Amino acid sequence: MTPEEFRRAGHELIDWIADYRQRIPDLPVRAQVEPGQVRRSLPALPPEEPVSFSAVMADLDQLIVPGVTQVQHPMHFGWFPSNASLASVLGDIASSGMGTLGISWESCPALTEVEEVVCDWLRQLTGLSEHWHGTIHDTASTACVTAMILARERASDMSKNQGGLQALGKPLVVYSTSQAHSSIAKAVQLAGFGNDNLRLIEEDPKDRAMSPAALARAIKDDLAAGRIPAGIVCSVGATGTTAMDPVEDIAIIASQHNIWLHVDAAMAGSAMLLPECRHLWQGVEQADSVAWNPHKWMGTILDTALFYVRDVEHLERVMSTNPAYLRSTADGQVTQYRDWGIPLGRRFRALKLWFHLRLDGPDAIRARLRRDIDNAQWLARQIEATAGWELLAPVALQTVCIRHTPKDAAGNALAGDALDQHTLNWVERINASGAAFMSPSLLDGRWMVRISVGVEDSTREHLARLWELLQQEVAR
Repeated sequence: MTPEEFRRAGHELIDWIADYRQRIPDLPVRAQVEPGQVRRSLPALPPEEPVSFSAVMADLDQLIVPGVTQVQHPMHFGWFPSNASLASVLGDIASSGMGTLGISWESCPALTEVEEVVCDWLRQLTGLSEHWHGTIHDTASTACVTAMILARERASDMSKNQGGLQALGKPLVVYSTSQAHSSIAKAVQLAGFGNDNLRLIEEDPKDRAMSPAALARAIKDDLAAGRIPAGIVCSVGATGTTAMDPVEDIAIIASQHNIWLHVDAAMAGSAMLLPECRHLWQGVEQADSVAWNPHKWMGTILDTALFYVRDVEHLERVMSTNPAYLRSTADGQVTQYRDWGIPLGRRFRALKLWFHLRLDGPDAIRARLRRDIDNAQWLARQIEATAGWELLAPVALQTVCIRHTPKDAAGNALAGDALDQHTLNWVERINASGAAFMSPSLLDGRWMVRISVGVEDSTREHLARLWELLQQEVAR
């Protein structure tokens, strides 16, 4: 494809994207395909000859779009907000179009230095002190793996440079809760700790936050048994219920034992753009690392996850490699992001944030976050005021956890497996219809439904429509 051919196709593609975004509200929210349907619609053999751009676009419309769950739909309330602001889409296109190579400062000085700048902008916008230094990962899952490796190496006195974990005489232990994201357990596995050395600490039964007293007891028990407490993962906005672990109290305990404290604020980190929400991670300045995803609620397109540390020297000691072919005269004067994480090469992800923050501006983002918090509170009030409905967790931000409990023919409230089946039935009917989408989830071993408010185009009108839909479905 020549630049001129690209120009013509690019104009057509941009027009298609703009039209697609406008028609999303008219599409079913959940993909209306069966398993294997998209694959069967595609040729089994690779193409022998190029086809026209119009043929590719026709297949995009006819084959691909029906197989997409529309997470930009204003009636999407599943999982978490995964907004992709069009301002950041432009940055993503610019990044891809430039085709930069991010393996060192020398390979693309602008990539490195724009990343430094936008990470520092968001440090300031979320109220973190100048002691923090950031980089961009693909997801908070990768950031957590990195944090667990940093915890491992601090607790084992850089065992990677000798015999590794298998040469240690004592097991290393990590602490979290059952509310933490599944990526935490995965990170503990991949960093070599092993599932047996992940302690899930008791939670407050009301707000599902980690109990500092229970954490202190677990650490004491592990020390007495000859184990080494190595890491704590503190959730600020845990996935299931948006539970907020008490960072300040946990940080005091971590400091007493020199345990690496990682704060996982993947979704809720966006809320820290609001000064009135920063109490939710009070004590964060005593943590060792923090991760959050602008590609969720804030609205910068995937894959844009921020990872901050206070001890850059330790980060580089653990993660650095210095092959001869990457050495340059700039070494020692610049940041080499290859030494700040797992991959060597990196995309110019910073352009997505650069475009988003400059074109939309922080004030517009803050206004949208406040709207979503207000709408979630409105829905919570409807739930609490209506017989048969229950609010299962505090609505700290924008996630509303609910359950409907009907009565049987004898007038007794449904319970146990029958209640679970009722919950799964009504949420699946709504999801399958395409009218809205929500995520069922387990809480204390029983099914509930999470309503995650925060799609860029979701308004009070859409929440009111969802509430009507919920009441209609449970009455069937």
